[in-house]
Amino acid sequence: MRVIKRNGSEVEFDINKIIAAISKANKAAIREELTGAQIDEIAEYINFKCNKMNRAVSVEEMQDMVENQIMAQGAFNVARCYVKYRYNRTLVRKSNTTDDRILSLIECNNEEVMQENSNKDPIINSVQRDYMAGEVSKDLTRRLLLPEHIVKADAEGIIHFHDSDYFAQHMHNCDLVNLEDMLQNGTVISETFIDKPHSFSTACNIATQIIAQVASNQYGGQSISLAHLAPFIQVSREKIRKEVLEDIVDLGQSPEEEVVSKIVEKRLLKEIERGVQTIQYQVITLMTTNGQAPFLTVFMYLNEAKNEQEKKDLALIIEEMLRQRIQGVKNENGIWITPAFPKLIYVLEEDNITEGSKYFYLTELAAKCTAKRMVPDYISEKKMMELKEGNCFPVMGCRSALTPWKDAQGNYKFYGRFNQGVVTINLVDVALSSGGDYDRFWKIFDERLDLCFEALMHRHNRLKGTLSDAAPILWQYGALARLKKGEPIDRLLYGGYSTISLGYAGLCECVRFMTGKSHTHPEAKPFALDVMKHMNEVCNKWKEETTLGFGIYGSPIESTTYKFAKCLQRRFGIIEGVTDKGYITNSYHVNVREEIDAFTKLKFESEFQSLSTGGAISYVEVPNMQNNIPAVIGVLQFIYENIMYAELNTKSDYCQNCGYDGGIQIVEEDGKLIWECPHCHNRDQNTLNVARRTCGYIGTQFWNQGRTQEIKERVLHL
Repeated sequence: MRVIKRNGSEVEFDINKIIAAISKANKAAIREELTGAQIDEIAEYINFKCNKMNRAVSVEEMQDMVENQIMAQGAFNVARCYVKYRYNRTLVRKSNTTDDRILSLIECNNEEVMQENSNKDPIINSVQRDYMAGEVSKDLTRRLLLPEHIVKADAEGIIHFHDSDYFAQHMHNCDLVNLEDMLQNGTVISETFIDKPHSFSTACNIATQIIAQVASNQYGGQSISLAHLAPFIQVSREKIRKEVLEDIVDLGQSPEEEVVSKIVEKRLLKEIERGVQTIQYQVITLMTTNGQAPFLTVFMYLNEAKNEQEKKDLALIIEEMLRQRIQGVKNENGIWITPAFPKLIYVLEEDNITEGSKYFYLTELAAKCTAKRMVPDYISEKKMMELKEGNCFPVMGCRSALTPWKDAQGNYKFYGRFNQGVVTINLVDVALSSGGDYDRFWKIFDERLDLCFEALMHRHNRLKGTLSDAAPILWQYGALARLKKGEPIDRLLYGGYSTISLGYAGLCECVRFMTGKSHTHPEAKPFALDVMKHMNEVCNKWKEETTLGFGIYGSPIESTTYKFAKCLQRRFGIIEGVTDKGYITNSYHVNVREEIDAFTKLKFESEFQSLSTGGAISYVEVPNMQNNIPAVIGVLQFIYENIMYAELNTKSDYCQNCGYDGGIQIVEEDGKLIWECPHCHNRDQNTLNVARRTCGYIGTQFWNQGRTQEIKERVLHL
């Protein structure tokens, strides 16, 4: 059994420490009230209770048990001494908690930090430097920047104040980069003016530099559209054509149009290959200031092209992007593996969704890519247009969605917009705090929503007054705006131009506790929908009061799913179907253990997705589909007709020890979940390449125990 220390590290449980602590309190009492046998009995009971929990136990949980058992023995003077000792130790720790956490992560002994982000390797110096800065930011945030009651609510898992490790700085969450403006009108990188590129490959190279700069000045995901690169195909075509004609003339030949065109298109395809390769490899190999590759999403939408020729050129880029992603990238041992980024989104539309349609071949290629590499994800143009005032556009990062917004001329605008930040409400905690009483539930729900509003306004106010000079690439040179030097970004925060998100988690467990049934049950579903509708009503009220772009957001909680679960168990104990796991279910999703087919799941979740206006994504868990592409296409066609945004989860693993390329399994040892190759039983994470989608994006650096349990318990939907 493992014990989680206060600095986040894990150690083996030692019963002798329990005995020693109780013995010291016993001796410090007015008189010794406990016998040696009673002390041993208490320690054995704690050992039994902790083992029964079947997870790592925090020091605080264990000490609470000790207090309760001492009092159960009637040794109240001893309990008083034990409580006093705990209080004194707390005062000492307050002076050096941040120091301890930083030192523990440097020595790679901080289990919490090591598994916080499945795409950050905590051993690497640049990652450690970012985590060190993050610990300082968290400390400042908790002590100085946020009110104590919000900090306490976050610590108790009542809400989650996202990204507090970046809150001290004036930084925003995620965005849609206006790559079109930057490439067509020029930009500035590191005080160097970058003019409009004169070829597709140069445009791709500049795009990767922009991506790196943007990633270093925010803390969330960014999205770009391939449609903004498509015009440079024609630029390259004309440039290549000129060169070919010159070469033919130099050879003293008379150019034939058919021959010239074939040579031009052949060379153009080579340039497209190089340009796409630049994006793929640059994004993977770039290390931004936060110690990881840029969290980039690439949007592939044919109808975003401005004319028919540009659409054909965009199709060439999309095809190459998919082909290269199917191939994957080589790891240090030369093995082709699945990269985490860039995340790809492919739009299903009328001219690519049915067999015989003009661009159906691209959808077939996308299906093969999904079966092999878990991307792309899919947006239904049909369903998005129904929900977004006739518009289709990318999400920011993994799922954060903008609301339609028009400029002064009445034109819809999406690129250059951003999200101010997220605070997530723990719906399970609301339900458990109500004790199952519906009147009390709605009262507590509103109280917690008020708390979220207050926390979100702190996020907003932290950005207010930020000068454009804080991140010139964002605010001055076109990624998000073209503000003047010294100009505040304030006008971009209001009127719905940017969004601010009320996240939510655990609808599944919330409904199960209140109704005794899964939210997929016809009798429980109305309550689940009422919860979603109420959050929308509240966000609309906040929007009217502040003019800020509030929206509800299906939070992609990664490490927080474990944090919430531990907090719930600590406060409410183990409740079957509600708190009996090391995780809670993301957003509105059907619980991973529930048997449900892919089509029923997508249809059911589509109702909740339409109410999650600030962003959401659904998924179906599938087996290896590489030899059944028609079945994948069948799912894609269902997505097109029924749900706005969805993905297929499969497995893409490799064991460097024996060459096994099937799914790496999860096994249990001494109460801890461990990844193991089923072929050679290798458990060395350094020689296992595991890729799993956990929060709308792929993770490759393994996960905390709660998320690992969630992955282990997933059932197939197809």
